Amino acid sequence: MSNPFLDLVNSGFISHGAMQFYVVAMFLFVVGGTLLDVMHKKSAQYFFENAEKAKKSATRTISSTEKTALIVKTVTTEVLQSAEFSNPQRRMSHLLTMYGFIIFVVTTVIMIFSLTDSGIIALLWNLGALSLAVGGYWFWFVIRADVSAEGNPWYKVHRADMFIVSLLAMSTFALFWSITGAMLFFFLFIAASTFLFTTVLWSKFAHMFFKPAAAFQKRVTRADGSRENLPNDFDLSSAEVHSRFPDIPEYMGKNPENMGLGIKREEPHHY
Repeated sequence: MSNPFLDLVNSGFISHGAMQFYVVAMFLFVVGGTLLDVMHKKSAQYFFENAEKAKKSATRTISSTEKTALIVKTVTTEVLQSAEFSNPQRRMSHLLTMYGFIIFVVTTVIMIFSLTDSGIIALLWNLGALSLAVGGYWFWFVIRADVSAEGNPWYKVHRADMFIVSLLAMSTFALFWSITGAMLFFFLFIAASTFLFTTVLWSKFAHMFFKPAAAFQKRVTRADGSRENLPNDFDLSSAEVHSRFPDIPEYMGKNPENMGLGIKREEPHHY
């Protein structure tokens, strides 16, 4: 319930200005890393070129009112609820991690810049770190595809794991520092945070900014009829579809919508 950063300043271990400088520096690293990531991977170029290509296949024009509604739906569904995850465990893990990270970062900024001794802010800081750790460890030990479906050991780390590993280290050492007050955990917390925010160019950090844009563009292509140049969805129980594709009843049955669980019948544990 106490602000650990205020305790550092009061003890004379570090100045208030130095902590503020660190936060600003990490913010600039994230912005710079994201911009370099966009330039290196040409993500923005691909996104806009793909959007222009989709317009040529559009069957109708979307009004500004419709686009606003699509933005709202994207924010409330894909962003706030992570509805793109059909697996309920993966979705819950992602939500715990995402909201934990947001709460943790926001409260860190508040506690450092204002040096408030508010118990509520400090409690939220700890709860944010805890939520981030729970969601992250749940994903790391249980949900990761190479662990849950391919039988790889949990401790096998790839370059693509930089983001989640540094997130887990940051939240874990922050909690240990908060609980014990040991300076060793503080230094490890700062080291993990620095690694997380300075390696944006090489990690999956920047993808959190691209996903909302991609989700919005997907909604636009469905609304204007371009559908990313993919065919329309068919009602497989329709007699018209069956007459157009006569082979459907042979391998999908007379009532395809109730054909059973298929590959969802069991979890993929065939190592």
